Amino acid sequence: MVTILDTVNAPRPRHPEKAKRADTPVLRKPDWIRVKAPGSPVYRETQSIVRENGLVTVCEEAGCPNIGECWSKKHATMMIMGDTCTRACAFCNVRTGMPGPLDPLEPENVARAVEKLGLHHVVITSVDRDDLADGGAQHFVEVIRAIRARSPSTTIEILTPDFLRKPGALEKVVAAKPDVFNHNLETVPSKYLTVRPGARYFHSIRLLQRVKELDPTMFTKSGIMVGLGEERNEVLQLMDDLRTAEVDFLTIGQYLQPTRKHHAVIRFVTPEEFKSFETVAYTKGFHMVSSSPLTRSSHHAGEDFERLRAARAEKLARTG
Repeated sequence: MVTILDTVNAPRPRHPEKAKRADTPVLRKPDWIRVKAPGSPVYRETQSIVRENGLVTVCEEAGCPNIGECWSKKHATMMIMGDTCTRACAFCNVRTGMPGPLDPLEPENVARAVEKLGLHHVVITSVDRDDLADGGAQHFVEVIRAIRARSPSTTIEILTPDFLRKPGALEKVVAAKPDVFNHNLETVPSKYLTVRPGARYFHSIRLLQRVKELDPTMFTKSGIMVGLGEERNEVLQLMDDLRTAEVDFLTIGQYLQPTRKHHAVIRFVTPEEFKSFETVAYTKGFHMVSSSPLTRSSHHAGEDFERLRAARAEKLARTG
């Protein structure tokens, strides 16, 4: 029996909206998904810097399988504007609810951490902030400016929300001139209603296209997860849609189910299939493709940025 007192004192669910969903089975991971547990001295040093500056990282919030590898290299993806998202995507492990106010000290705290970690390339992402008039665009700008002030040689990659129904927000962020503008499609359009219900597929495509219209020299990037029940031909069509928007860099990774309340893994895509997607994507004109079971948007982001920059330069040299 549950008394009123028991209910009041019970811990609040991390995902109120997700808690209402029925449990889904969790498939056993194949051998190619296994990763080593984190715990190296450099990992702990990175963790300490993150904690000292009161920062949130998507590495922890999203339960990224690559956290041990990345933090052992002092690579951490900063998640700004809090740890609570206004949307409840069926794949995501970030807390859902009404966020608190923005922290005016966060841009400087992020910049200080980037400086202490000695990052040559940093990825800045955020929760969705539909509660804000500009979706948090100005906060992205302030973070970019603060990093540039402390670490002018550090290249900056931003992974943004879709700024849906936020006129002028995208233009504000592009004007701050990040080195890479990343916005993930996450999945094929037929899965949006169940996987990403708060977003609109063609709005996201248009967002990426608009970045190139505003600044043709800016690198653009997008990524998807597979294993959610999509068909191969849908993934290939998505590639075409991204190339129509002149997106430079595509990432494809395996969806991993965070909890039983999240969308089920329909299947584990084999490494051979990932390699096939990579081959096809390059034939469609992407400058860079990262396609593997453990690929994530910010995994190896610094090395990939250098390869992306070199690939564009080589293509320009060939075409004159």
